[in-house]
Amino acid sequence: MGILRNKMLVISIITVLLFTGCSAPAASTPAPENAEQTKQISTLQAEVIAKDSQILDLTTKFAELQALSSSSSATLLQTSLNVMQAIKDKDMNALAAYVHPTLGVRFSPYAHIDLVNHLSFAAINLPALLTDPTVYTWGSFDGSGDPINYKFSDYYDNFIYDEDYLNPHLIGNNTIIGKGNLINNIATAYPSASFVEFHFTGFDPQYTGLDWTSLILVFENVSGNWLLVGIVHSQWTI
Repeated sequence: MGILRNKMLVISIITVLLFTGCSAPAASTPAPENAEQTKQISTLQAEVIAKDSQILDLTTKFAELQALSSSSSATLLQTSLNVMQAIKDKDMNALAAYVHPTLGVRFSPYAHIDLVNHLSFAAINLPALLTDPTVYTWGSFDGSGDPINYKFSDYYDNFIYDEDYLNPHLIGNNTIIGKGNLINNIATAYPSASFVEFHFTGFDPQYTGLDWTSLILVFENVSGNWLLVGIVHSQWTI
């Protein structure tokens, strides 16, 4: 009987061991290596989501800046066309409405701006200029260096609307088109300004483009409004 009981005990122990070894655990715990990989994947996923969000924000801001820039450029161009229309019509009252209230507007006979000797006028003084008999010195003639002594009406005919700039060959929006020997210093003379160049590439083929001419309108942006600060005549110089 004792031997039989011992055999039965051994069989029971073996059965329990076999059953325990063959049974699947209710829940498995990841190996340390797998847990670390899972953590790294989660971190990378979070970084990707954050980068995607940043890219979306930057894309949205870029689109907004593009729209703002396009709108600003369109407004500048339209303002310059309005100003040129007033110049063509010799409507000095209309022109005065676009002039900067404190800086006035400077008239430059050539594209190298002389901040001392090129004359500036306040908006309030513009309407009377066309009939003003006063002879002003506007600068010096290219080549001879002689003073440009003109009444405003004569200066207008020679250094403002000497061509039909409202219907030019080319228009440059903040881009210099006409280039010659004279250094164009608009960017340094008006460092915070924008400009529009109305340009003729030339008229007589025998001069191969050396008879080009431009009128450049220079503006300052004040609270979203483009205000005229410079009217610059430009041409080929010796």
